[in-house]
Amino acid sequence: MLQQTRVAAVIPYYERFLARFPDAASLAAADEADLLALWSGLGYYSRARNLQRAAKAIVEQGGFPRDYLGIRALPGVGDYTAAAVGSIAFGLPYAVLDGNVLRVAARYWNDAGDIASQTTRARLREKVQAELPPKRAGDYNQAVMELGATVCLPRNPKCLLCPLEPDCEARSAGTAEKLPNKAPKTAVLKRIRCVLWVEKKAKVLMTNRDGFWELPDESQLPGAIHLEEIGIVRHAIMRTSYTISVIRARLARVPGENFRWIDRNALSSLPVSTIARKSLRLGDGGGS
Repeated sequence: MLQQTRVAAVIPYYERFLARFPDAASLAAADEADLLALWSGLGYYSRARNLQRAAKAIVEQGGFPRDYLGIRALPGVGDYTAAAVGSIAFGLPYAVLDGNVLRVAARYWNDAGDIASQTTRARLREKVQAELPPKRAGDYNQAVMELGATVCLPRNPKCLLCPLEPDCEARSAGTAEKLPNKAPKTAVLKRIRCVLWVEKKAKVLMTNRDGFWELPDESQLPGAIHLEEIGIVRHAIMRTSYTISVIRARLARVPGENFRWIDRNALSSLPVSTIARKSLRLGDGGGS
């Protein structure tokens, strides 16, 4: 849940999720619609599907894997998660390499390589791994992550408080503030959309895409009569920024089978896309 998402935003979702799915068996047996409804609003929904796939694999294996390769093989699990879980839960000697650790490592060894480069990451991973005490891997990983999060900050690092300061090569060279080196970000792509709010007897016309309910795009309802603009919704996904105009509309008839009238009161229990959730709040007097 914390991937690309702030802790404060995650906490209520995390608590509701664990209350509904307290173990791998309950998550593995869950209906996907229930799973996505609980995840609705967090975005990056492949994470939820991978989590359920991992739960099913754990149930099939008869328990959580206790070796690095077994953990790494779970759906949705990469090198970082496998190293973190393996070292902290099972004492496996694998170093974690997240953003905080990369920053500490780049400064400690005064490495000016682009940290987005796989070559640079591989080089720093090898150095961090070489420093890892095999019998205290979990403590080491947590310590370096915490050092990056609280002391070796992206801006204004607290070098005088850092236990690594005497041996930090970037500190000695006066380059700590300039590291780590990151290649310039690609330009943000801007997209404009228009979605239609068609309501009948307290029911809203919705369409389902990839398991989530959304307000239909105007291109899906070419015969709709536009009545008024309710408001504007803004939403960003990775390097794409969306500006969505929400239009109240009227239809003579609903075309096709990909649409459904849904009671407004039932939407809170269904998987609704983040853009649709923001759009629906406009009708309730909320902002974008």
